[in-house]
Amino acid sequence: MVTSRIDVARWQENAQRNRLQSCALLLLMAGFLALLGWLLAGMVGIVLLLAGGVALSLWRDNISPEAVMRGHGAQPLLPQQLPALWQRVALLSQRAGLPVTPQLYLLDTQLINAFAVGRIERPAIAITTGALNQLDWRELTGVLAHEISHIRNNDLRVMQLAQLMSQGTSFLSTLGQLLLLINLPLIMLGMTTLNWWAILLLLLAPTLSALAQLALSRTREYDADLNAVALTNDPSGLASALGKIEWQQQGWLRRMVLPRMQGTVPELLKTHPNTDARIARLRALERQQQWQPLFGSMLRW
Repeated sequence: MVTSRIDVARWQENAQRNRLQSCALLLLMAGFLALLGWLLAGMVGIVLLLAGGVALSLWRDNISPEAVMRGHGAQPLLPQQLPALWQRVALLSQRAGLPVTPQLYLLDTQLINAFAVGRIERPAIAITTGALNQLDWRELTGVLAHEISHIRNNDLRVMQLAQLMSQGTSFLSTLGQLLLLINLPLIMLGMTTLNWWAILLLLLAPTLSALAQLALSRTREYDADLNAVALTNDPSGLASALGKIEWQQQGWLRRMVLPRMQGTVPELLKTHPNTDARIARLRALERQQQWQPLFGSMLRW
């Protein structure tokens, strides 16, 4: 995936750091889930959680990308409809080492967006009409490479696992608090005692697990940005696309009337890193050396 024009050692260092961060966050989330399971039912609770997690994971794996795309209202995009776009995706997929080219879907909205679903063996990418109409080829290539990087890195499965753990933690916390309320009369009569550390865990675990899930998502986004550049040899294309996406999301009214309100959502509560920070990282790569886009504008509609 990495080209000769990229500082391989630095790339590997960034990738290793991102992998370590992802593993640490997943272990943290698994720890919260296991603690709650042990608190409610001991080792039996942990075993039940493992069995339930495996069953749910297998069930979700069997949900086809087509069903997910139908749920979003996306329609299949056939090669004969946009052959140049399919050719670009095929080139990127081959360069990324994917076993198959992702199936493309079209989402009829003027929002600039794209997202990937499925497994590496059966992936799909949805792209909006807004992206096709408002992005040039270099920008569109950067966005597609970003989504293909998510597929190649198994980010879809990683984030699915993180979501399962976060939802499980929230469910067990609610169950524990319900049991606490049921036993409240016994507590008031002094017939049982409270473990304040356990209560604190019941209250805080869902929030901490959700924050870890958000941090994991941000880490995977940074990694996908780096790998997208490795695929395209073009930091500027993705950076420009991110700028257009951010500009559209802000909205003209907010930019004119409430310019100081931009960026007020805390970083901890975002699924994606701050767009300005992502663009800055890409521009920093651009300044380090001269880049020659591998694909340029050789394809046309």
